[in-house]
Amino acid sequence: MTDDERRRLAEPSGATSEWDLWGPYLSERQWGTVREDYSADGSAWTYLPHDHARSRAYRWGEDGLAGFSDREQRLCLGIALWNGRDPILKERPFGLTGPQGNHGEDVKDYWWYLDAVPSHAWNRWRYHYPHAEFPYADLVAENGRRGRDEPEYELLDTGVFDQDRFWIVDVTYAKASPTDLLMSVQVTNAGPEREVVHVLPTAWFRNTWTWTPDAPRPKLAASGNAAVDITHPVLGELELLTAPGSDGTLPSLLFCENETNANRLYGVTPGTRYPKDGINDHVVSGAPSINPARAGTKSAAWYCLSIAPGSTVELRLRLRPAASSSDPQTALGTDFDRVMADRQAEADDFYAELTPPAATPDEAMVMRQAFAGLLWSKQLYAFTVARWLDGDPGLPPPPGARRTGRNDRWRTFDAFDIMSMPDKWEYPWFAAWDLAFHCVALAHVDPGFAKSQLLLICREWFQHPNGALPAYEWDFGDVNPPVQAWAALEVFAIDGGRDLDFLSRVFDKLMVNFTWWINREDSDGSNVFEGGFLGLDNIGPLDRSHLPVGGRLEQADATGWMAGYALSMATIAAILYRTGQRPGLDLTVKFLEHFAGIRNALDRQGLWDAADGLFYDRLVTPSGVAVPVKAQSMVGIIPMLAAAVVDEPTLDHAVAVGKQFAGLLDRHLPTDPGPLETAGLLRGDPGERRLLVGAVGVDRVTQLFRRLFDPEEFLSPYGLRSLSAYHRDHPYTVDVEGVRATIDYEPAESTTAMFGGNSNWRGPVWFPLNYLATSALQRYARFFGKDFSVEYPTGSGELVTLDAVVADLWARSASIFVVGPDQRRPCFGWVDRLQHDPNWRENLMFHEYFHGDNGAGLGASHQTGWTGLVADVIRRRHGVVPSIDDVILRLGAEGEQQ
Repeated sequence: MTDDERRRLAEPSGATSEWDLWGPYLSERQWGTVREDYSADGSAWTYLPHDHARSRAYRWGEDGLAGFSDREQRLCLGIALWNGRDPILKERPFGLTGPQGNHGEDVKDYWWYLDAVPSHAWNRWRYHYPHAEFPYADLVAENGRRGRDEPEYELLDTGVFDQDRFWIVDVTYAKASPTDLLMSVQVTNAGPEREVVHVLPTAWFRNTWTWTPDAPRPKLAASGNAAVDITHPVLGELELLTAPGSDGTLPSLLFCENETNANRLYGVTPGTRYPKDGINDHVVSGAPSINPARAGTKSAAWYCLSIAPGSTVELRLRLRPAASSSDPQTALGTDFDRVMADRQAEADDFYAELTPPAATPDEAMVMRQAFAGLLWSKQLYAFTVARWLDGDPGLPPPPGARRTGRNDRWRTFDAFDIMSMPDKWEYPWFAAWDLAFHCVALAHVDPGFAKSQLLLICREWFQHPNGALPAYEWDFGDVNPPVQAWAALEVFAIDGGRDLDFLSRVFDKLMVNFTWWINREDSDGSNVFEGGFLGLDNIGPLDRSHLPVGGRLEQADATGWMAGYALSMATIAAILYRTGQRPGLDLTVKFLEHFAGIRNALDRQGLWDAADGLFYDRLVTPSGVAVPVKAQSMVGIIPMLAAAVVDEPTLDHAVAVGKQFAGLLDRHLPTDPGPLETAGLLRGDPGERRLLVGAVGVDRVTQLFRRLFDPEEFLSPYGLRSLSAYHRDHPYTVDVEGVRATIDYEPAESTTAMFGGNSNWRGPVWFPLNYLATSALQRYARFFGKDFSVEYPTGSGELVTLDAVVADLWARSASIFVVGPDQRRPCFGWVDRLQHDPNWRENLMFHEYFHGDNGAGLGASHQTGWTGLVADVIRRRHGVVPSIDDVILRLGAEGEQQ
């Protein structure tokens, strides 16, 4: 691969490269979001429902199918489809709102992210569209009828795809240059009969003029019969070329305005005769709702295609600067072919270099589609809380209740940034701890973007002045696990361990956040932390964010997260010190002191249950009575994740200080090196020895291993369950202050409405905690080597080293997606069409979580975000990813040579 090709594919670092001007920055659902909710009661799902989406101009962003835009979402591209039977154009994915779905919000269309490169010089997307009328009403009614104990009613269940009566729509974007974007739309009739489909590639401007007085208004206008002239005050003069269809017929160019249809929604006189849904109404019903002057702020090229069974038709469009050198026929012909072929070849080379030599072709495909999903899931996230609360100049003010409602204490939040979304339909807003996992996976393909994301969440317009990091837009003030320091270390290592400036920048901001945690989430100063649900939703019998009784919940997971946070910060400080980046030895000791205090609390504050071999949360009532909450879940495993290796110079300095960390060593790890070496906790030659430091002692870790590796408890064929399967036959009930709550093992969707939606940690396999647990085990394995064995699985009688356990757990995680000996992919579950049909079986979705017993994908269907970690797992299990321990050792050796 040439240097130019490398630069085109992987140069972008956030929004700083010319090649990332155009990308998949469009949401797939803007309706039903907090940003667009201007109601008095905060009912985001009902204030702007799907039925209004085609008719109402959005305030903060846009959405669409196969969406592309410039990085400030000024000009958007996408497609609309119509089978001649639907009541509306298919312009955006359809799904159920949180209250409608029997397991919460639930998208009902099928689309896939097949390919992408970091610069978005090559992106491929696929969608399956029924020939028959889309069953909107049936999906709403049947899911509404079903209870939480029943499966979701999916589009495949309706029979609308029977006999292959659907269209396969493939959209490919390729770039000839940073400002020259090619769009290919290929439509295949998968059915047995000739059918007609209407395809409308669409270009429109995000509405910026309604919300800002005197803002310039851009313009789209027909240029002859085959092109649209585009005039924008920032983007300049562009042209959108359209090629004839397969029958030689040019599309009809339709125009309207991206403005609200006030007559349809509110029964008042509209501001324009050609509103946002004008093209929809004209195509579907022949309404005179398009501008006969062929100009506006929204435009579509209307193709009507009659396609024989099994045949494919290609449509071509090209967005480029006006007055480009090549003529339209060449630009959409031979030159179009050349660019497409070149970009595909470059993408193939890019992923060939990323694929481990030992990986199977199936693993390579899974890895590539996982990375594609991550790269497609970038989105412009625009949200200024102060303006959202107060209203826009010249427009009616929002209801007064909003001033003291959601996010009213986050007036400093002012985002206008490209961000990695958890899921651009179900969760089209960032989540702080999700984002950390995204970045670890993204670091393999676009480390610059990964680093920019970790820095962004700590920037002044995101981080609260008090140091808190925003959780997610439904409640910025909620608390997510503090995994940003861990993620920064992983990204630093994956990127080669050279970008010390990045590590130093993120360290400074995280010190402020760490201090916020210490001051705000440890109410009695005991080093046992609170925090609420901490991203784990329904993991316990009680709502941990809103306790139904008085008192406080001392949390094993929050305390474990903070122990890990302290160790990660100590590690960053040690790296910065050892490399001469900054005088960081005192800061290293500072965080080791914090860690020692937390470790002491885990030992002394009653969170550990020796009989059960687990940590438990503890509810302390107002009267001072402490009630353990004995749900056997990942909450009790998280303290084990906090483990690190301390080098001898740092160790000597910490001991010399003579404070908490030295006391910790005296109590648990005598500072005489003899016993440490005998116990195997201090290794290496004098002067270069390394000490394993963990929030949980080795004796307790061994007990945790017995629970974690038990197939009857946490060990699933597909990884580690979030709740022990012990509760399948032994539900746990807690009684406290007149409140009775129960939890049992639920391997699939949640049956409780405690957190609403599809929130469920009661048994399924989740990638983030599996990844963290396996990474922690890898650290133990690397330190102890062949000197430490465990029974694995528990009850098998087989003793294996920890590196064998790690290899098996990585394999279990990857096996969710790859074809097994039974020729099935576990992620497809029981759906035979997905397992075997050639039109479906190679199209992967990366679900939010997976059935704890059979590995079927559940929850949000496009949450490549943290589930995209499977790409990292595939590379890591084949030995091509450096660990942070490797990087630290290398940096130490380099420092000694200088």
